[in-house]
Amino acid sequence: MADPASLAQRAGELAGDAGALARNLDNLAQQLTLSAHPASHAGTPFVFELTVFALAVFVGYYVVWRVTPALHSPLMSVTNAISSVIIVGALIAAGPAGMSFAKIMGFVAVTLAAVNIFGGFIVTQRMLQMFQRKK
Repeated sequence: MADPASLAQRAGELAGDAGALARNLDNLAQQLTLSAHPASHAGTPFVFELTVFALAVFVGYYVVWRVTPALHSPLMSVTNAISSVIIVGALIAAGPAGMSFAKIMGFVAVTLAAVNIFGGFIVTQRMLQMFQRKK
C-alpha cells in the first residue's frame, strides 16, 4: 500500500502536469483562433464563395440529372433529409440576437427549406400511392 505522503506528492505532480496541459491547450486555441480570423483578412472573398456556389450547382445538377426514374422516390426522401439539415443550419444562422444579413438569410433559408420538405413529402406520398394496388 502506498504512503499518504507519496500519494500527495504524486497528486501534486499530476496537478502541475494538468495545469501545464491546460496552458498548452489555451495557447493552441488562441493560435487556431488567430489563424482562422487573421486581422488583415476581414472575410472570405466573394469570388471564392461564388466559385464554390457555382461548382455546387453544376455538380448537383449533373448528379440529379443522371438518376434513373426508378430512383426518384428514394432521391426525394434523401432530399427531404438534406433539407432538414439545412433548416438546422439556418436556425443557427437566424438565432443570434439583433438584426443582421445572416439573420435575414437564415430566416429565408428556414422558409424555403420548410416549403421544400413539406412539398417533398406530398410528392413522395403521391408517388407511393401510384404503386399501391387499387382496392
